[in-house]
Amino acid sequence: MDSHYLYLLLNSLAIAVPLAFSFYPRANFSKKWQYLMPAIAVPGTIFILWDVYFTKWGIWGFNETYLTGVDIANLPVEEWLFFICIPYACVFTYFSFKYLFKHDYLGKYASSITWALIVMSFLIAVINVDRAYTSATFFALCAFLLVHVFILKSAYLGRFYFSFIFILIPFFLINGILTGSFIEDQVVWYNNSENLGIRMGTIPVEDTFYGMLLLLMNVTLFEELENKPR
Repeated sequence: MDSHYLYLLLNSLAIAVPLAFSFYPRANFSKKWQYLMPAIAVPGTIFILWDVYFTKWGIWGFNETYLTGVDIANLPVEEWLFFICIPYACVFTYFSFKYLFKHDYLGKYASSITWALIVMSFLIAVINVDRAYTSATFFALCAFLLVHVFILKSAYLGRFYFSFIFILIPFFLINGILTGSFIEDQVVWYNNSENLGIRMGTIPVEDTFYGMLLLLMNVTLFEELENKPR
């Protein structure tokens, strides 16, 4: 395979199975697309803007060896697709877990988990305020979780945390490849002076919480739109 299609292939593989099973009659995810589309588009816009500026500032960047060469606003088209394909696959997983597991296994622990994440995120962000990727990610996660606690008073965080545990499996595989696992170089490179320098394999530890923030925003909008009084 031509290496220039690697990132595009990863996006395609991520969405292929969820898209194929979106029409399963007993849990027809396609009927939820009216809520899903804005739940992908709004966070996607925020993260694309974040991406554009961090790329411009050299906080991270992309290896042309693994790209098709098509750019939009100085970002590879594959990066734009990432913020569509990955959220689609993950919200589908969340939706499927709600259908398959009627019991909210982490529901009674959700408040404790949330506050632990808030305190941890705040401390890491404050201590590392000079590291752009670290501070931006953890401040944003802390703030969004506080919105859940004091404004949304969400009842679905336990289900989100439960599904996120399983989402981490394909996350580590795909993000591992993007950061250099199993291939000669890396698709996405990082300026380590702007992060903690701690890697899980080849993946910066911030990526896990960056991903959590993105997916929590997707799920939040999906849930709030679906359950909005009509």
